[in-house]
Amino acid sequence: MTATWEKIDKNLVSISVEVEAGQVNEAIDKAFKKVVQKVNVPGFRKGKVPRSIFEARFGIESLYQDAIDILLPDSYSAALQETGVFPVDRPEIDVQQFAKGQPCKYTAKVTVKPEVELGEYKGLEVPAASVEVTDEEVAAELNRLQQRHAELTVLEEGAAENGDIAVIDFDGYVDGEAFEGGKAERHSLELGSGSFIPGFEDQVVGMATGDFKDVEVTFPENYQAEHLAGKAAVFKVKLHEIKRKNLPALDDEFAKDVSEFDTLEEYKEDLKAKLAERKAKENESARESAVVEKAAEAAVIDIPEAMIETETTYMLRDFENRLRMQGMNLELYYQFSGQDEAALRGQMRSDAEKRVRNNLVLEQIAKNEGIAANDEDLNEELENLSQQYNRSVEELRTIFEANGNLDNIKEDLVLRKTIKFLLDNSKEASVVA
Repeated sequence: MTATWEKIDKNLVSISVEVEAGQVNEAIDKAFKKVVQKVNVPGFRKGKVPRSIFEARFGIESLYQDAIDILLPDSYSAALQETGVFPVDRPEIDVQQFAKGQPCKYTAKVTVKPEVELGEYKGLEVPAASVEVTDEEVAAELNRLQQRHAELTVLEEGAAENGDIAVIDFDGYVDGEAFEGGKAERHSLELGSGSFIPGFEDQVVGMATGDFKDVEVTFPENYQAEHLAGKAAVFKVKLHEIKRKNLPALDDEFAKDVSEFDTLEEYKEDLKAKLAERKAKENESARESAVVEKAAEAAVIDIPEAMIETETTYMLRDFENRLRMQGMNLELYYQFSGQDEAALRGQMRSDAEKRVRNNLVLEQIAKNEGIAANDEDLNEELENLSQQYNRSVEELRTIFEANGNLDNIKEDLVLRKTIKFLLDNSKEASVVA
């Protein structure tokens, strides 16, 4: 087999492939063994029709399409290796010649990774944030823990307040017509949480158990369900029950209940240390994102639409997996949000394009700087994964090799090493409080 390529547009190449006649004949033989299992010829059982009778009855040409389907995948993969072309989309195949005893000739038009013209990526100024933990932040964390460990009691009398859990029925109408997703029974709503349409929770505040009320709101102009965006709505609300949080006292007993410490002061010191550690990690993550963003902004790339679509699809699948972990699926999400797949993909497109750009820039920087992942790096990563998943390194290596994922791990290691290189060669801007 021989293969050559030529560039026909910015990110488009044409690969010309010629496969030897012997391989063509082998593909036709395989096609016959496959097709003969399905044909009916009087006097013969399925799969037992002699080749000569089959060809006399149906013609050898009847095998060509199946033979092409058998021949193309392997020959195309071999052509990519021979030419060094890296496709980012499915090829457009045009077969010019295919016949028994003759070489197969075809062209594959394919979109490839774009060229990356890097801008400045060394000495980039990256802002840093303070890792100092204030007393106010410790107090806020303690309050969050209080909220988590609060006991809910049903309010026998009195009006609903912010912070209460209101158990309500609601039925929504726009222009006098009920709309999908606007009705629920015995829904638990935390007042002041901002989880409902702006203005809704404020109007439930002050209601008492058993009260009925028409709550009038206006959907935001950027509301995800386009048919409701900017529309005035009326919700008929009935308040069944008010649950109020009783916060535990912040004392030594609270510290003993929620931690291994005997006193509240000891627990506060531990919280402060953990918050500082968290802030340091968040700061490092923010600095990594910032330095990659700056390097990507300085680069010139004409990104193929196919790469953005592929990344969007990956993001959509990841989102679906996260929904499943929460006991939902995409169909339910579309019903609740008033969106469809096209709208959701449209929302994800900008982030998908940014991800593709960032990865292309990091790959090019790694290439320019000779950054690679060696066996020592791979072994260290497998050791980390071994501890994380409680499985042996050898077992994980076998699994990753079988799934063809070792190269993906190496690519991820290279990206991480490249980001570290960018940070090591950056300037720290003034500290942001």
